Amino acid sequence: MAFDPLLILATLRRHRVKFVVVGGMAAAMHGSDMVTFDLDVTPERHKDNLDRLATALRELEATIRIEGADEGVVFEPSAAFLANVTVLNLATVHGDLDLVMAPAGLDGYDAISRGAQEIEIDGVAIQVASLADVIASKEASNRAKDRLTLPGLRILQRKTAEGG
Repeated sequence: MAFDPLLILATLRRHRVKFVVVGGMAAAMHGSDMVTFDLDVTPERHKDNLDRLATALRELEATIRIEGADEGVVFEPSAAFLANVTVLNLATVHGDLDLVMAPAGLDGYDAISRGAQEIEIDGVAIQVASLADVIASKEASNRAKDRLTLPGLRILQRKTAEGG
């Protein structure tokens, strides 16, 4: 399946899911040349929002992605199930979607959304984590791939602060 994050985002927005884009896609939306092949989002954890998210996941035909497996694990999305996950790696009809309830170093949707920026893509308004939050999360995760991207993100942050 081809990765089309815009179709995933449009589906989430159509179902009125409250979320913030985080991770590599957020970095790319801020102008990073970082390449990513999945979409990470942090949804609001209120039951009504998780109900809407569950409906969107059914439309996206989401399955749980297992590293090395040819096919995902079928599950029935529900607010109760989603309320009990920390990270959920999914495959959808439009590519990989990761639900990250509290990205490393960040306190979840409420904290991230306060500093988020709204970016419009193809007529779809999307909340995107601030570059400072993306950097803080990558620093906190301390994964090798994140350590490699941090210098470029810090340069981008400096250039953005300088107006360039």
